[in-house]
Amino acid sequence: MIRSMLYATDLGLYAPVVMQHALELARTFDADLYVVHAVEPMGLFAESVLQSYLDEQALNEFHSQGLNTVIASIEQRVLDNFREELGDEGEQDLLRIKAVRVLQGDPSQVILDQAQKLSVDLLIVGSHSHGAGAETPLGRTAARVLQLAKVPVYLVPLVQRRRQGDR
Repeated sequence: MIRSMLYATDLGLYAPVVMQHALELARTFDADLYVVHAVEPMGLFAESVLQSYLDEQALNEFHSQGLNTVIASIEQRVLDNFREELGDEGEQDLLRIKAVRVLQGDPSQVILDQAQKLSVDLLIVGSHSHGAGAETPLGRTAARVLQLAKVPVYLVPLVQRRRQGDR
């Protein structure tokens, strides 16, 4: 029985398609829906640039306040995308969304950790990030989640690849 699901979004070009699948599954199973987006940690180059321009106090403030502001903005963007997709009739579906979490870390690890923490019954992911090409059958994050997940994974294929395969 599927009572709760975790939809992992990259906020990329095909995120609305994956979101539609997540919402339809939540409706079908009358399940709770959790949403997660992973923000990769800042790279060494970006960190060194910040260190050259900011003193230690300003750098610490940026890390604590700046990241929180960015995360809150991304969480709001995800909710706004859901509201836009659902329209006026979608209030009931919005109630299915129990939480939107934006967390910093390796995307596949963030997804797997949240799935375990929330004890979800199903993971919903897209097959690619926004940067992957159609010639790649599976993105790195999707592949890792499929390999390591302890619950079933619903994988939504890249729309462009599906269309090319129809020819």
